[in-house]
Amino acid sequence: MLNYRDLDWKLIGAALALSLIGVILIMSAQHYAESDYARAYYQRQLIWLAVALVVFAIVIHLPLRLFDLGAYLFYGIAVAMLILVLIIGSTRMGANRWFAFGPVSLAPSDIAKIALVFALARFFAYTKWPPTSKRRLTVSAIMTVIPIALILKQPDLGTSLVFFVILFVLWFWSGLSPWYLLLILSPLASLVAASYWWSWALYFVVLLTFLGIIRPGIFFSVMVVVANLAFGIVTPIVWGRLAEYQRLRILTFLNPELDPRGAGYQIIQSKIAIGSGGLWGKGFLNGSQSRLEFLPERHTDFIFSVLGEEFGLWGALIVLGLFAYILIRSIRIAMRCRSRFASHIVMGAVAIIVFQMLVNIGMTLGFMPVTGLPLPFVSYGGTGLVLVWTLIALIVSADYHWQEY
Repeated sequence: MLNYRDLDWKLIGAALALSLIGVILIMSAQHYAESDYARAYYQRQLIWLAVALVVFAIVIHLPLRLFDLGAYLFYGIAVAMLILVLIIGSTRMGANRWFAFGPVSLAPSDIAKIALVFALARFFAYTKWPPTSKRRLTVSAIMTVIPIALILKQPDLGTSLVFFVILFVLWFWSGLSPWYLLLILSPLASLVAASYWWSWALYFVVLLTFLGIIRPGIFFSVMVVVANLAFGIVTPIVWGRLAEYQRLRILTFLNPELDPRGAGYQIIQSKIAIGSGGLWGKGFLNGSQSRLEFLPERHTDFIFSVLGEEFGLWGALIVLGLFAYILIRSIRIAMRCRSRFASHIVMGAVAIIVFQMLVNIGMTLGFMPVTGLPLPFVSYGGTGLVLVWTLIALIVSADYHWQEY
């Protein structure tokens, strides 16, 4: 029988505070909208919050052993859903990402995030292969690439990045050296450096020197060099295969003024909104960018801009502080869990929350390209809210059962 007094109520309270702040910001963002439907977004978010809390209550009553035993089955179901959504999914803005059930939409990619955490947590908890084993790295990479490939097919580049982060965080948590992770990520640097032949040559000198210092082994070193060569050579090919909107996002991220009335408009207006909030903000319902509808997608992608404009730096720091508490508390829970499976679950869960938070806020400040990743707990969206509360439930459950193996 669950003893409710032993639950981590501070962690739950931080998540609930973020969710309620989100409702307030959604109300403000859509307060001056023309349609009654848009003005009622905050009411629907409250309903979704109630649903998310019910899901939270259910999950914390389920034994972690159940998720352990069913990890691979859940992963298989999630992959099947990602395939199915490409066939019969609802198409919006040229993307097949949702199952539509009347007014309710379900994004299988959100389910796949949790499923991948379960599958990788079970794999890393029980594998006997050492952290640097080729088989260990290959199997876990294949498990991650399968849902990524299906999500890219939708297409949804932003969400696919979350799956890479889950893999890299769990690689690190399961014992892989940060130097190996840096080498695995090095082809991305090659992709950027290959824009000019001299920068690519200089980069390779640095890479080879680093390999000589780390000495990860002949096979791994050869694979790293080959991957870097391949990524550098295919840079123009990759650029040519990107959709027009994806190329425009990258260019306007580097220089929003390139298209101030088009792709750069969102970033420019977001930075204006945040900057105009100053230290204390303009006050609830008084954000001019929202009231005059200069800021697009203000209740979803750019909800942090509304926060910055209306509640200023201090409001933003409160939200960042709540996220920081969730991160620090989750790491402490993961460190003390005796079960390797539970420990990996916690780290995978918090990786999703923190990465989406960093990308969303970075996007509103112009530090990241516009990816469409919502701000966890705060942005409008039903399945996204249920997802993060499910992750919080898993973290709380792991904390409650921390002594179990």
